[in-house]
Amino acid sequence: MKFLKKPFLFFTLIAFGTGIAQIKDPKAKQWLNEVNEKVNTYKNIQISFKYVLENEAENISQETKGKVTLEGDKYVLNILGIQRIFDGKTLYTISPEDEEVTISTENPDEENTIAPSKLLSFFESGYNYKLDIVQDKFGRKIQYIKLSPIDSNSEIKHALLGIDAKTKHIYNLIEIGNNGTKTTLTVLEFETNTPLSQSFFNFDASRYSDYYINNLD
Repeated sequence: MKFLKKPFLFFTLIAFGTGIAQIKDPKAKQWLNEVNEKVNTYKNIQISFKYVLENEAENISQETKGKVTLEGDKYVLNILGIQRIFDGKTLYTISPEDEEVTISTENPDEENTIAPSKLLSFFESGYNYKLDIVQDKFGRKIQYIKLSPIDSNSEIKHALLGIDAKTKHIYNLIEIGNNGTKTTLTVLEFETNTPLSQSFFNFDASRYSDYYINNLD
């Protein structure tokens, strides 16, 4: 899977598809609407997260932590020592280990890919959904929504989106793959309306004058 080669693509979830009748649970829809409404009240959001990939059959277990800052379509993502900056038009992927900066145009419609800026709203299309179990996590009531891909060729069976019943923030996202791989993204910290500099989402080329610049466009 892509997670093994490019762990920063933890937002790669499932493919969008059409042509199959959609099944939407009104109660689940209400929960998802409340998540969206809450997110839309914030100017920006900073999320610290833990990402775990497991496949017992292949004896794979990987865990890493990262942080993403979101403001509209812009984002800064830090994970596994790699930083990705998207200023709304151009994507800069910075690898200090390789001393390389890759410059490209992000395609939000790319098949199988969900941009970090869509992390909190990716479920708006491409899925059937229904209410699932409720669990208590560290004193918090978490309502799970089961998301099933509309695309019959999707690489996953389903995903479970955990929503904090009190805050209406996303708590975690669990993805079950057709190949037995389970990936879990858990929100560790969720901060909103943080004061950011005007240049926060800008790429400063002067800081990387010694890096190899790989311009893909």
